[in-house]
Amino acid sequence: MEVRSWYEEGCTVVHARGDLDVSGAPRLSEALDAVWTGADPPHLVIDLTEVPFCDSVGLGVLVGALNHVREMSGRLVLVVESGMITHLLTITNLDQHFVTSPTVTAARTTMTTAA
Repeated sequence: MEVRSWYEEGCTVVHARGDLDVSGAPRLSEALDAVWTGADPPHLVIDLTEVPFCDSVGLGVLVGALNHVREMSGRLVLVVESGMITHLLTITNLDQHFVTSPTVTAARTTMTTAA
C-alpha cells in the first residue's frame, strides 16, 4: 500500500493506493498518526478511490480514525466510489456513521459547509 498526505484548503487529505489489509493497514495508521499531531481539531479527508480491497484490519483503522477525530471534535470524510468498500460499509452498517463523498473536491466542500 502507498499512502501520501497533504494539507489543502483547511483539511488534511490522505490518499491510499493498494489493499487496505493486514499488511497495508499499518501504513495508513502511520499517516494518520501524523495527522493527530498536526491539527487540532483535525479536518481529515481519506481518499480510498484507489483501494480495491479492505479487510477487517483495514476497517478497524478507519473506525479508529473516526473515533479519534470525534474525540478531538474534528471531521472525517471518506472518499469512496461504488464498489467493495461502499458495500463493506453498508453490510457492517458503518455507512450510518461515516460521511462519504465521491471525490476529494466534494469532500472538501462537505467539510467547509458543515463546519
